[in-house]
Amino acid sequence: MAEIELKTAPADFRFPTTNQTRHCFTRYIEFHRCVAAKGDDSSECQKFANYYRSLCPGEWVEKWNEQRDNGTFPGPL
Repeated sequence: MAEIELKTAPADFRFPTTNQTRHCFTRYIEFHRCVAAKGDDSSECQKFANYYRSLCPGEWVEKWNEQRDNGTFPGPL
């Protein structure tokens, strides 16, 4: 049977508290900035995708994706 390895984003000094909301949002933005700068196929961007996917609730990501598609996303992309 194949072994599954679970990981989360590494500790980040910008987010020292247990509430990881800002950490999640920042990693989401970092991923999309990376994709905009380096393209959809960039392996460098994949780490940011893994980080925000491990930190953010799926409902938030779905909402943010919809907002980006509609041009109403509140963050600085």
